[in-house]
Amino acid sequence: MGERLGSIVIGRNLARVCLALIIGLLLSACSGSEEKKAASERPPAPVVLGQTRTASVPVSVLAIGRVEALATVSLRSQVGGQLQKVHFAEGQLVKAGQLLANIDPRPYQAALDQAIANLERDEATLREYRREVERNQKMVERNFISRQDYDKSVAQAESQAATVKADQAAIEKARLDLANCSITAPLTGQTGSLLINPGNIIQANSDTLVVIKQVQPTYVTFAVPERELSQIRRRMAKATLKVAVTLPPPSDLVEQGELTFVDNQVDAKTGTVTLKGTFANTDLGLWPGQFVNVSLDLYTLDGAVLAPARAIQNGPQGQLVFVAKPDLTVEARPVQTGPLHDQEVVIFKGLAAGEKVVVDGQLALYTGAKVYESAGASPTPGPKAGAGKVDQQP
Repeated sequence: MGERLGSIVIGRNLARVCLALIIGLLLSACSGSEEKKAASERPPAPVVLGQTRTASVPVSVLAIGRVEALATVSLRSQVGGQLQKVHFAEGQLVKAGQLLANIDPRPYQAALDQAIANLERDEATLREYRREVERNQKMVERNFISRQDYDKSVAQAESQAATVKADQAAIEKARLDLANCSITAPLTGQTGSLLINPGNIIQANSDTLVVIKQVQPTYVTFAVPERELSQIRRRMAKATLKVAVTLPPPSDLVEQGELTFVDNQVDAKTGTVTLKGTFANTDLGLWPGQFVNVSLDLYTLDGAVLAPARAIQNGPQGQLVFVAKPDLTVEARPVQTGPLHDQEVVIFKGLAAGEKVVVDGQLALYTGAKVYESAGASPTPGPKAGAGKVDQQP
């Protein structure tokens, strides 16, 4: 009897469990169908659409650089004396060979005059010694004087000839000192502040009169990660690499130059290598000490697919784009991106040219969502030109 009652209780419990499972499945089915129905009844979302296109895109390495003078000269006088006159204004662009200042020339003119007088005196003495040698030569042949006396006269004449040569060298030195009283520009460049005013005494090869910087052409020095070095050297071996620099806003200056220098070692502390670009700087837009944005062009991607930069979204599986289909539904499509170009980004994989993509209004979108193009909305501006790079071509 007890066993029969136990079997009845177990049967009832099993029936209840099965009934609960059936009810749960029915409720889930109803809930899923309601969600699908609600999704299909959602109104289309307003979006702004853009279109992909193809173009040739330069691939660049970006860096922050600093303008440096091609050459810097600290101008010092080669002679000492009083600074009489300055012939340039501070900050003036001066030409190579242009007269910049005068040192009082009178002491050096007097030294030149004395050196000339010494030469004339010693040349007269030399002529007398040489005549004596000629006389002694005849006398020694007739044994009127000893050979020793003759040799002494020859030595005396030769010694005097050496004195004449020393006098000639002294004259050249005096003339050089006199010429150095007129200080000229050793190169074409921009002068800095005048460091010594007229009337002061200048020490030879010691006191700096002015610093001149050659700014036409000029250098822009910048550093790139060492991982870029092999690619840069490989590209340099094939062709001259172009370098573009832009000044920070609000300036819109863009200067074009060439890569002319790669340092012979990598900085172990920073893991970077120093490069230099040379720029004509004809309008003097680049000034020593300025910081600039540098773009080093490595190669060009021909026929690259470009999409608006604002279309790229970050999803759980990586980057994606919402593609608008002809029936005005969207599809979330994964993409592989490359470098930025103006306000567009290169798409290596995932999109074809001519496809429409959502550039604004992605927040409420999902695959299959309906959309309509909002005429009043506008996409948020993308990154500026040169905001990115790619290390290797896929």
